[in-house]
Amino acid sequence: MNSGKVILGIVAGVAAGAAIGLLFAPKKGIKTRNAISKKAYNYKDDLKSKISDFVDGLTGKLTNAKDEALELTDKAMTKYQKAKNDAKSLYDEAKLDGMGKKKDILSTEV
Repeated sequence: MNSGKVILGIVAGVAAGAAIGLLFAPKKGIKTRNAISKKAYNYKDDLKSKISDFVDGLTGKLTNAKDEALELTDKAMTKYQKAKNDAKSLYDEAKLDGMGKKKDILSTEV
């Protein structure tokens, strides 16, 4: 589920609850306002806690993804260096082998 939708749903729920509370409140005036204020404060703390949990979870996932990316990069770099060294060794070997054949051809008598 999209986190933006979750947060929007929570905010919409708080607003709808406050509106319904005003419409059906058996109390009057200051008592109703105090009750709504207390509810809003509780909802704010709950929302703050949920957002904090969400951010902590997201931070953990991003950290894990970063660590995995670094590990994959290190593995790829190691494989690249090995392939580069192997290619250079093969090139040097072929070059030396070619030089030897060239000398053999030049030294053979016709």
